[in-house]
Amino acid sequence: MVTYQLGFHSIELDEPPLVETAANLFKASCYRYREELTAGIIVAGWDKRRGGQVYLVPIGGMCVRQPVSIAGSGSTYIYGFMDANYKTDITKDQCLELVTNAVSLAMERDGSSGGVIRLAAISESGVERMVVMGNKLPTFYTQ
Repeated sequence: MVTYQLGFHSIELDEPPLVETAANLFKASCYRYREELTAGIIVAGWDKRRGGQVYLVPIGGMCVRQPVSIAGSGSTYIYGFMDANYKTDITKDQCLELVTNAVSLAMERDGSSGGVIRLAAISESGVERMVVMGNKLPTFYTQ
C-alpha cells in the first residue's frame, strides 16, 4: 500500500519521494489500522534534501526521526549493547559490524528471531544488500 502511494507521489512530483514522506505514509497506515496491525516499523533511506535518515513508527502510529533505531521482538535484549557501542561517526563497515553483532545478540536470546541476518546499507549510491548466514553469525558465549 505504501509503495503504491509513493509511486503516485513520485509521478506527481517528477522526482523520488522523500524518506520523511514514506515514514509519514507508514505512520498514517499504522494509525488507521491500529486495531488490526501490531507492528513497529523502521523506515530508513536517503534523499537529496536530508541525506540519510531513520524513522521509527511504533505500534499505534507515531513517527520519530532518530539517529539510530532498534525494534522487534529481540530489541529489548540489546538496548544496553547499542547504548554502549553506537557512535555517530563510524564507517559503513563499522556500522555493518555493529548491526550484525546487535542482531546476533538478540537472536541468541529471542526465540522469535533467528536464521540469518539481512543487512542493507543505504546511501546516495543506492542500496547494498547483504546476508549473514546462520553458520557465519558471531557468537558471544561458550556452550
